[in-house]
Amino acid sequence: MAETTVAANDVMEVLKTVYDPEIPVNIVDLGLVYDVQVTQGDVYVQMTLTAPGCGMGPFIAQQAEWAVAELDGVDDVEVEMVFDPPWSPDLITEDGRKLLGID
Repeated sequence: MAETTVAANDVMEVLKTVYDPEIPVNIVDLGLVYDVQVTQGDVYVQMTLTAPGCGMGPFIAQQAEWAVAELDGVDDVEVEMVFDPPWSPDLITEDGRKLLGID
């Protein structure tokens, strides 16, 4: 039986189901996900928060980890929170801007 492989775009799609509880836009469209790397069944996600002191950071990271872990073919997930470069509203996608009413 062929092993199921997961691609970075699969990870990005599932990360669109993770939301900052304070903002009604997913973490991908908010521009919080900086990098996704997939090496066989290991997934690395580098992300940030809208503000370094955001109390929801651990919750959002845990939700991201759980969502990615549900994908077929994923053996291990590492979510790294970084604050350099700092997040800015310029990172919000076009879809995110529409949802926030700032297009």
